[in-house]
Amino acid sequence: MGLRLIPHESNIIEVKDLKKSYSGSPAVDGINLSIASGSCFGLLGPNGAGKTTTVEMMENIISQDSGDIFYKQDARNKTFNQEIGIQFQQTELLAYLTVEETLKTFAAFYDKHLPVADIIDLCMLENVKNSLNNKISGGQRQRLLLGLALLNDPDLIFLDEPTTGLDPQARKHIWEIIRDRNLKGKTIILTTHYMEEAQSICDTIAIMDNGRIIEQGSPEALIDKHCKDVDCPENLESVFLKLTGKSLRE
Repeated sequence: MGLRLIPHESNIIEVKDLKKSYSGSPAVDGINLSIASGSCFGLLGPNGAGKTTTVEMMENIISQDSGDIFYKQDARNKTFNQEIGIQFQQTELLAYLTVEETLKTFAAFYDKHLPVADIIDLCMLENVKNSLNNKISGGQRQRLLLGLALLNDPDLIFLDEPTTGLDPQARKHIWEIIRDRNLKGKTIILTTHYMEEAQSICDTIAIMDNGRIIEQGSPEALIDKHCKDVDCPENLESVFLKLTGKSLRE
C-alpha cells in the first residue's frame, strides 16, 4: 500500500497525479502542482495543452479521472464554492440588467459578500453602474466579470484569460485590480496567452504542453535558466517559445 501524500500547510491548493482523458486521449496526464497561499500563479501553454481542463478540475466544475485535489490541506467540501471566485473566459450576461443590478443579483448567491458599492469602486465601474450590460465597452465588461469573481471576497481566485482582446490601457486596469487583491493576501490562479502579463504579475509560472507540466518556477528563474543564448531575448515569451516550439498548432 502506498503512502498517502500529505498537503503542506503553506499551500492553499495542491493537485497530485491529476489525470483527465476525452475519448481515450489524455487532456491532462498526471500533473502535480502546489500553489502557495497569497501567491499569484500563472498557468501557461499553447492551445490544447490542457490548461482549461486543469483549471476546471481545480474549480470543481468537472471531475478528474484520477488523482487528488486538496484545498487548504483537505478534500474540498461544500464550503469550497463559497470561498473561491471564478472569472470565466466566456460569460453571458443578461442584456436587460444594469451593471449594478447584475452585481446585486450575483451577490445574492453567496452567504457572505462584499458591499456592491465596494466592488463598483474597486473595479472602476461607477460611471457605468446604471448602464445595461450590452451597452458597455469590452474593458468595462471584463472589469464587471472580474467584479463578479470578487464579490464574495474569495480566498482563491481563478482568472481564465481575463484580458483577452483588451487594449493596453484596459489590460493595465485589470492588472491593477489583480495586484490589489494579491496584496491583500488573496491567491490568484491565472491563465493567459500574454507573456508580458504573466511576467508582470505572477510569482510562479507553470508551463504546460501535451497535458503535462514541462517547466515551473519564478519568471526570473525561468528566464535565467532558458535565455542564456546570444539570440534569446531575456523575457518569458522567449522561454515559452523555446519550450513549446514556434510552429503554429491546429
